[in-house]
Amino acid sequence: MWKLKIAEDGPWLSTLNNHIGRQHWEFDRDSGTPEEVAQVEKVRQEFKKNRFRVKQSADVLMRMQLTKENPRGEIPERVVVKEGQEITEEAVTTTLRRAISFYSSIQAHDGHWPSESAGPLFFIQPLVIALYVTGGLNAVLSSEHQKEIKRYLYNHQNEDGGWGLHIEGESTMFGSALSYIALRLLGEGTEDGEDMSIARGRQWILDHGGLVAIPSWGKFWVSVLGIYEWSGCNPMPPEFWLLPKIFPIHPGKMLCYCRLVYMPMSYLYGKRFVGAITPLIRSLRQELYNEPYHLINWNKSRNTVAREDLYYPHPLIQDLTWGFLYHVTEPFFTRWPFSMMRQKALKVAIHHVHYEDENSQYLCIGCVEKVLCLVACWAEDPKSEAYKRHLARLPDYYWIAEDGLKFQVQIR
Repeated sequence: MWKLKIAEDGPWLSTLNNHIGRQHWEFDRDSGTPEEVAQVEKVRQEFKKNRFRVKQSADVLMRMQLTKENPRGEIPERVVVKEGQEITEEAVTTTLRRAISFYSSIQAHDGHWPSESAGPLFFIQPLVIALYVTGGLNAVLSSEHQKEIKRYLYNHQNEDGGWGLHIEGESTMFGSALSYIALRLLGEGTEDGEDMSIARGRQWILDHGGLVAIPSWGKFWVSVLGIYEWSGCNPMPPEFWLLPKIFPIHPGKMLCYCRLVYMPMSYLYGKRFVGAITPLIRSLRQELYNEPYHLINWNKSRNTVAREDLYYPHPLIQDLTWGFLYHVTEPFFTRWPFSMMRQKALKVAIHHVHYEDENSQYLCIGCVEKVLCLVACWAEDPKSEAYKRHLARLPDYYWIAEDGLKFQVQIR
């Protein structure tokens, strides 16, 4: 069974508060009675049966464990006050005791209340892609981890075969393409899944324009993976980090979430980092497009977005800016001697990555940036201490519930 671990240390971890508030899940084949194992399987089957009606999990696995660890004794009977009746002191006291009894039963031994903070359906897939391109997928994710990720993705597939931007959303190219790719990287075949779920997912992608229609963040990740070309992405030049701070569009003036995501993205874009082109990658290049890969017009693909993903049309000034950066600025910075400026910009960008990693104990500000920084550190040096510390912090983001394993939104 899966067990929630609280405030525990581990290799390559550092802390300023003795890990108070840390929560992560581990799988132990020998834990749990046969009755408990059967109960877990029952609630999982119940979720699967009702997944199109109730899409949010109820954290049953966590509640089962913590209520067992925190016996709360006899619970006062519920007090019902009907309209017009007087609210007595006894009724208030009983209700408060019931509430305190409930919340104390799901409190961890270090004092905090563990909980899931998930729902967006595009967090776990980049982790799978990142571990695949860095060669650590099977080393970092055990067979049980991979099984739970696949359970999560299949449980949140829509009835039309696609996946949404979040677990309750209608199907989008972003959610569908990343989910299909993650399942394939985890070993699923092109016809696998209940009711040929993965085949239906692929058909949804092709029916809605193919992988060229994935929006910008998706284009970034599939370029890193090697099933899309960097020339099909709008530029993310790291040279912006070299601008004087008084400049009106300096990255340091961005909202923190934008700045800290752009930071590793600009580094990987500037390096044109691509993972190894394996037979599986070549197969995905054939599976996800409506035309041969070598015939795709990558320049046109830069601004191609599926209708389901385009919440607001691009303003003309935005397309003109992208076009200028793509056709003028990028050729400028990729040719000597101006390429030396790109190398300097890459050093500045990765310096910012390391500063953020060390400042946050390698947790980063949230799961999106966390995975990007992990890949950036590996791209700089696959044997670096930074990469090892990033791997050690991944379990802090996992959450297991009856619907499977998901990646949490934010830790700090």
